[in-house]
Amino acid sequence: MSEIRHIVFDIGKVLLHYDPDLPFSRLIPDPEERRWFFDNICTHDWNIEQDRGRTWEEAEQLLIDAHPDHADNIRNFRLHWHEMVPYAYEDSVHVMERLIDDGHDVTMLTNFAADTFREARQRFPFLDRPRGTTVSGEIGMIKPERGIYDHHAAAFGLDPSATIFIDDSQKNVDGAKAAGWQAVLFQNAKTLEEDLERFGISR
Repeated sequence: MSEIRHIVFDIGKVLLHYDPDLPFSRLIPDPEERRWFFDNICTHDWNIEQDRGRTWEEAEQLLIDAHPDHADNIRNFRLHWHEMVPYAYEDSVHVMERLIDDGHDVTMLTNFAADTFREARQRFPFLDRPRGTTVSGEIGMIKPERGIYDHHAAAFGLDPSATIFIDDSQKNVDGAKAAGWQAVLFQNAKTLEEDLERFGISR
């Protein structure tokens, strides 16, 4: 196992809480109706294309053309996005900030729409603490595609074999490993600290 010289954090569900149900439990109170809406209209596959760089205007129009009766709630997805990200995981943020304070090289690699990431940076100043961030919506690639890992390594001068990636998605962890990185699946701050210690990064 190579010595770790670079630490790369995902953001959503690692540093920031994300849950579309938060505003939509109010907008569509019936649980079955709400689940149908997410399974058939504002789906994960639809939303991930905004992370790849598609504009919200284009994304909304695509769905409104197909589901005109749901136009208001289609627009509500972006309109109420801020409610979907209500708080940071303070214990995870503490781990990241301590690593930075201890002199480790920390960057972030995230699937995030460009405009909502700008909004998140305004709301959560700790997102400016790492050396830099690769935002999928700004470069037109998403995890777990190989290209986004290679792009991040090149952009920030990382040696892949000396890089550890922290992500809550097993697919994204596997994508990092396929790109030659070390990687761990995020569960909570305590297990993250244990994983880092296992890779020789002491508390």
